Amino acid sequence: MASSVKESPLTGGDCDDPDGIDARIAEQEQIFLRRQPRSTELIAVAGEHLAGGATSNWQIAEPQAVWMSHGSGSKVYDVDGNEYVDMHGGYGASIAGHAHPAIVAAVSDQVRRGTHFAQPTEDAIWIAGELARRFDLPLWRFANSGTEATMDAVHLARALTGRDLIIKVEGCYHGHHDSVQVSVLPEADEVGPRDSPTSVPGNSGIPSAIRDLVVVVPFNDPGAVARALARHRGRIAAMILEPVMMNAGIIPPDDGYLVTIRDLLHAEDAFLIYDEVKTGFTTGPGGITARSGVVPDMVCLAKALGGGIAVAAIGGTRDVMSAIGDGRYEQVGTFNGNPLAMAATRATLSEVLTADSYAHLAELSSRLRDSLNAVIAEHGFQWRVVTEGAKGCVTFRKDPVREFRDFLEIDARLGHLHWLMQHNGGVFLPPWGKVEQWLLSVQHSRDDVDRFAANFARFAAAVSS
Repeated sequence: MASSVKESPLTGGDCDDPDGIDARIAEQEQIFLRRQPRSTELIAVAGEHLAGGATSNWQIAEPQAVWMSHGSGSKVYDVDGNEYVDMHGGYGASIAGHAHPAIVAAVSDQVRRGTHFAQPTEDAIWIAGELARRFDLPLWRFANSGTEATMDAVHLARALTGRDLIIKVEGCYHGHHDSVQVSVLPEADEVGPRDSPTSVPGNSGIPSAIRDLVVVVPFNDPGAVARALARHRGRIAAMILEPVMMNAGIIPPDDGYLVTIRDLLHAEDAFLIYDEVKTGFTTGPGGITARSGVVPDMVCLAKALGGGIAVAAIGGTRDVMSAIGDGRYEQVGTFNGNPLAMAATRATLSEVLTADSYAHLAELSSRLRDSLNAVIAEHGFQWRVVTEGAKGCVTFRKDPVREFRDFLEIDARLGHLHWLMQHNGGVFLPPWGKVEQWLLSVQHSRDDVDRFAANFARFAAAVSS
């Protein structure tokens, strides 16, 4: 019955914690710390020479960073010997799982034959052809990270159009180069009016002159794109976006959104750039490009492409990518297309991400989604399970999230408590429970997703009690 459905818990705690969530978080954080004394020790030692005591700020989470020892199959192991089902997946990179035999063999063979020549190798030809087949874009270049790929895409669009401005979706993350470090995860009091979002710096050190080159629009709002193009007629080089937004949980595009914005941009001689760094390969063999049938001018790939080895790619139409071939734009990098990355990528595309693997991922995703929905229904919450291929998340909100400002309304404490209870229950997830998604790998099993579902059931029971 509708009257029994709860959007958020109310458990009658003390006046400073009326729903009891903060107390449960504190309890789970103590369990977390008791399980990981060696990580605590390493953090103290690391602080002497590692800035912030970690190798990336994204690794610094509350109550502390988790230091890892090794991984095997679908599992990872921390330095304290705790085993976890890995559904963190390296922010989407580890779709092959850990130590996949095909990737181990390919990388081991290449290591013995040389890891760096700064010259092309034959694997690059095969990979470019396979990407062309999967994404319906004929020409490709390689890089080393998603940041490099999106940087090249933006530079290429500006070089071809002679224009400086780009359109960017509020709440999307496209790497940490200046051009896209705008309105990445702005706070509610920073965003400005919905019909004219403020360009908020995504990090310190981003000059106002850079922010002035970025026009921010909401996701799933083609009208906003049309208005931006009209307001800056003849000045927009391109629009870059995640075709399924994955920096705020998972936000699918409305029907017709992608084709409409492509047509609007092309009518103004501007380019459409897909950032498929997260969605490429995790949502299907050809990412959202193939699934949607809406082919952009450029696609940026990374993360899952290399099966755990650092590699990225940018693909595009002949009109766009010919500028690289004829020297109108120089796409460069010492480690671009290095033989180790190419060996891992070829093994990933040819031996790991097969039709059978995608069928396996679909079965596991469906099993997990059904289990979580059953738990949500049992407790009468109006939460939503959102999945796209091997990726998924729980949105702790009654209504669908269509754009970033909807996402801002979600109680981040629920995501953090869920992350802690999964972690303490032997499932490793990205630490930003409100923002990030889980990732299934080809080496996960039914038992693995069932462990996640069991932890989620305990979490839901704790929240509703």
